[in-house]
This record gives sequence, structure tokens and C-alpha cells, in this order.
Amino acid sequence: MAAIAATISPPMLTKRVNKPPSTPQPRAVLRVEKPLEELYNVKVERKASKERLAELGVSRWSVWKTGGKCRLPWDWQVDQLVYIEEGEVRVVPEGCKRYMSFVAGDLVRYPKWFEADLWFNDFYQERYSFRAFGDDDDDA
Repeated sequence: MAAIAATISPPMLTKRVNKPPSTPQPRAVLRVEKPLEELYNVKVERKASKERLAELGVSRWSVWKTGGKCRLPWDWQVDQLVYIEEGEVRVVPEGCKRYMSFVAGDLVRYPKWFEADLWFNDFYQERYSFRAFGDDDDDA
């Protein structure tokens, strides 16, 4: 037995070096934010087809336009369906730092009681229709 014990060597031990405490490394935090359209129940159809516009009768809707750069605070008392004919609008919901961007060809439905600032950087033109509760629930 003694011969066997002599041939088995103890495991290698390494000396522990005292290191200063490491500084915690910043960790990447993945922040998933829902789209504002989803949070505020704003519905949008990008590049609405001619068939869809004809189905809704967009050509008979009222026209609204701006002459250039401006900001318009707005609150919706009823649902509003908007077809953007020209330009772009940035919609900043009240109390929010992010914005939604809609451009020519978009069909947008703003919900009742929604409040936002509308920002226009250039000429803008839209056709709009106010919707009563229950009117065409499947629109936009």
C-alpha cells in the first residue's frame, strides 16, 4: 500500500492572488417598447389602395391643409379617419417624448379622447371624416 500511496501525488494547488474587487461591468438592458400606435389605439394603413379609398368615399371627405411649418395642439372629441394626401405629420401624444410619423398615402384613425401635438415641417394636406361610435368599426 505504501508504494501505491507514494506514486499518487496531491493535486496541483495554485496560489490565490488577492485582486482588488472588480468594478461591475455595465450590462446591456434590452428595453422593449410597444409602438405608440398600439399604446394609444391609433390605427394606420400604410399606402392605402385606391380600392380602399373608393370603398370609404375619401374623395367626398372634407379637406384640411397647412401652409408650412407649424405645431397644432389637438384633442379628438370623436374618432377621426384621416387620409394624408400630401406631406408628413409627426404626432406627439400628450406627456410623451416619442412620436408617430404619418406620410402621404397613409390612412389613419385617431381615437376619441386622444390628445397630441401635431408637428408639420412643410405643406400638408389631408382629407378627414369624423366617425360616430359604431360607424364602420372595421375601418382603418
